[in-house]
Amino acid sequence: MAEVDTFMAGNSRASRIFYHVARLIVVGLTRVITRLEVHGAHNVPTSGAFVLAPIHRSNIDTPIAAAVTRRRLRFMGKDSLWRHQSIRWLLSALGGFPVTRGSADREALARCIAVLKAGEPLVLFPEGTRQFGPTVMPLFDGAAYVAVKASVPIVPVGIGGSEGVMPKGSRMIRFKKCVVVVGEPIVVVADENGRVPRSAVKETTDELTRRLQSLFEEAGQRAR
Repeated sequence: MAEVDTFMAGNSRASRIFYHVARLIVVGLTRVITRLEVHGAHNVPTSGAFVLAPIHRSNIDTPIAAAVTRRRLRFMGKDSLWRHQSIRWLLSALGGFPVTRGSADREALARCIAVLKAGEPLVLFPEGTRQFGPTVMPLFDGAAYVAVKASVPIVPVGIGGSEGVMPKGSRMIRFKKCVVVVGEPIVVVADENGRVPRSAVKETTDELTRRLQSLFEEAGQRAR
């Protein structure tokens, strides 16, 4: 397990400056490779925590997600990556935090909630691993659960064209146009006792599925 301090690390001035410089470079290169267009960026909250929930069809979806806001985004990563002293600070500064691979889901969920409670935006790909095709795959409840538990909005994001840039299983990057369409936030709240009713999670997941499918189709049409 990575050390506890790596979980919420990366909040120093130096690490935040590093993130913004790295983001500028990586997002800049992504824009060149994909001729990236971002629509609806005004729907991304400018303060406070939220869950950014993008479609996932390619490894390039991660830098594409970073293009929707200049705020530092947090991402989950395998804790084994943090065992390397030379890159531990780098990963944390880039917004990553470690989760034990194969551990109980509640550990990962607890860490996601802690990130949100600290007021930081969190990226969760609700389809889980990279998928393929034009249809949104059945979503995991994790994104809805942590959003409801932390009482933060979920921002759905459709990404069109990324599968053509770097499809699942490919190591080659192709120069293809990509379009991002950011939807309006889905506002969710826990009950008065801070509990997360199963019905609220299901309703939120269903709503997220509908929004993502619509945004995915719009982004795909714009990317043609």
